Amino acid sequence: MKLETIAASETVGDFIARYLAEIGVTTVFGVISIHNMPILDAIARQDRIRFVPSRGEAGAMNMADAYARVSGELGVCLTSTGTAAGNAAGAQAEALTAGSPVLHITTQVDLEFADRDRAAIHDVPRQPEMLRGVSKAVFRMWDANGAIGALTAAVSAALSAPTGPVSLEIPVDVQRKPARSTERIHRPQPTRPVAPDTVIDEIAEMVKASRRPLLWLGGGAVGASREATELMRRGFGVVTSTNGRATVSEAEPATLGAFNMTPEAVELYKSCDLMIVVGSRLRGNETRNNKMPLPRPLVQIDADAAQGGRNYPVEVFAHGDAADTLSRLLERLPDTLDTDTNLSFDIARTRAQAEGRMRDVLGPYRVVADTLADRIFAGGHPWVRDVTISNSTFGNRYVRIAGPNLGVHALGGGIGQGVAMGVGAALGSKGAKAVTLLGDGGTMLGLAEMITAVEENAPLVYLLMNDKAYGVIQNIQDAQYGNRRHYSALATPDFAAFCGSIGMPHTLVRDVADFPALLDEALASEGPRLIEIDMCTIGPFNEAFAGPPAGAAGNGG
Repeated sequence: MKLETIAASETVGDFIARYLAEIGVTTVFGVISIHNMPILDAIARQDRIRFVPSRGEAGAMNMADAYARVSGELGVCLTSTGTAAGNAAGAQAEALTAGSPVLHITTQVDLEFADRDRAAIHDVPRQPEMLRGVSKAVFRMWDANGAIGALTAAVSAALSAPTGPVSLEIPVDVQRKPARSTERIHRPQPTRPVAPDTVIDEIAEMVKASRRPLLWLGGGAVGASREATELMRRGFGVVTSTNGRATVSEAEPATLGAFNMTPEAVELYKSCDLMIVVGSRLRGNETRNNKMPLPRPLVQIDADAAQGGRNYPVEVFAHGDAADTLSRLLERLPDTLDTDTNLSFDIARTRAQAEGRMRDVLGPYRVVADTLADRIFAGGHPWVRDVTISNSTFGNRYVRIAGPNLGVHALGGGIGQGVAMGVGAALGSKGAKAVTLLGDGGTMLGLAEMITAVEENAPLVYLLMNDKAYGVIQNIQDAQYGNRRHYSALATPDFAAFCGSIGMPHTLVRDVADFPALLDEALASEGPRLIEIDMCTIGPFNEAFAGPPAGAAGNGG
């Protein structure tokens, strides 16, 4: 059918569905409502996009976020207006923290009532203000003429560095109007800041003068894997944030991985004479609230100009895209740097010491951690984690991942997002089953999205660590509140019965020796499965985790 014929019969809702398909969107997550039916009806009729109906808007946003992280594509979440948009806000705050390229298409009441507090159903008079708090940018589609402009602006903003979730309001009456647009649709081109040559020249001279240089790689560096790996080959050591893991392969001896805040790491930093921080905010819970000493000189490369020197003073700040800046830096450096040949050995030893101390803490759960470390890395599985003691101890650092797009965790520290994130990661994966680590407390907040996992036959293994409590809260109460445990015990369902009611295979582990074979069986099976580890029967870790070390904040994520 000719474009002119399509346009003659299109509504704006039709055009939105066609636009998304034309720019390469294959999957949309959301909840149907009277205020987004014109768009969803068009998506169904056109049959070019898979719509995943979540059980709530928060789950839909978590799914779109994880999908974007794993697939490297634009994540799309569709919600209704008012309360529905508010339901997604907490999950969108997580996407904002992670810098995930997500398009949140939300709706708005009819234009004649919008922003006027006229008590139209689903109206929130200051909805744009709410959205601005959890968005990189907010746009509104005011009329049919501006449909292509509003969509292009929103998608471009989400994909442009620094990436992040962008909200687009589309009033329901605008969705129903005849489309005015006959434009050919092209995928918006993201923009990237370019660091000045003079800044890169200065960094290059600092590198040449260094004997023990380190790269600290954050989430903003994951697109610079080739360049960072080449710098390591030429003589750099590497350390990462949890969000920058595997930008350089975690199997390399010259990378410390995310063991970035251990006593051994601090000693290593003392011996280094240059650190280049790429795409990282140097978050408080990975730097002891920015009190941990880092090597000097300190150089920072970031696509977000506002991040320059925000948490640590720096000698040089380069406002630029990570891959482009590191590529141009490499052009100015010799093939082999005059660096200390012992640096790689020292890093490998430091990591081995940190891993050894961690394994001692795990007690019986060493079997679980070692099995996951082997299977996740070898199989190229996405590794998704909710906020739970097991993630804070071994999940964030010890279990290696095979690529920078394969690690998904609740970076902002919000509990209960893992169930839905597992679905998004599984659907964004290119074949390998996603493995999702959960605690019973967080699972209860997202339990309904397991139904979505079954309905979508998501290639997914849930690993539920069940201690029937908010375990870390109880440990803090024991350590700081005289063993007074208030409000931290949980009444949890019979997960076997729940899984049976929704058609999800369930396995209970009471002996950790059974875990390797059961995980292998789950990974080889089709669709979602849940492995429940009975921590009350198996027993505690050797050392109780009671939050991050003194001076840090958050959950160690």
